[in-house]
Amino acid sequence: MNDYSLFINSFERSFTTILVYVDDIILAGNDKEEIDQIKQALNETFKINDLGDLRYFLGFEVPRSKKWIMMNQRKCATELFKDAGRLDCKSANTPISNLVKLSSIRSVPFTNVHTYRRMIGRFMYLTNTLPDITFSGQQLSRLLDNPTIAHYDATIRIFIYIKGAPSLDLFFSSNSFVHLKAFCDSDWGNQ
Repeated sequence: MNDYSLFINSFERSFTTILVYVDDIILAGNDKEEIDQIKQALNETFKINDLGDLRYFLGFEVPRSKKWIMMNQRKCATELFKDAGRLDCKSANTPISNLVKLSSIRSVPFTNVHTYRRMIGRFMYLTNTLPDITFSGQQLSRLLDNPTIAHYDATIRIFIYIKGAPSLDLFFSSNSFVHLKAFCDSDWGNQ
């Protein structure tokens, strides 16, 4: 698989990677000299601003210590609540009711299709750190052409669910070798 925005250099015990998104770059590795050389070469060619340790990138907050690094999208989730006017809503236990069959719902059309599409897009972005909303978001994204009030209500239910867990973090310990394995079956109760 090729990714034209990820560059990796691995030689013996040295590992360096560069992730590029438009004009934002993350440079990481275990060889400080090589990282300094890369930063110097980039600065000579492009005049870069070194912002120091990674703290925030593309909607991800990255708190860290010497023993761990975490990733979360707390700020994105909070902005989602603000935009929807739902900052003081109570949380729900599940992202979507297993009794709702969205594709078969006959309801009044939701007239603000742009708002619905924007909300679903933001949900899909939050699935990076909240995989349990993936199924619900995918089901609602199938209905982007003709959303109904019932679909909008289901979308608000996901908001309410996220409210209960907007600060879930991906945690990586510096003391262990990372073997990232994950499984999420958010539709288990509907089978």
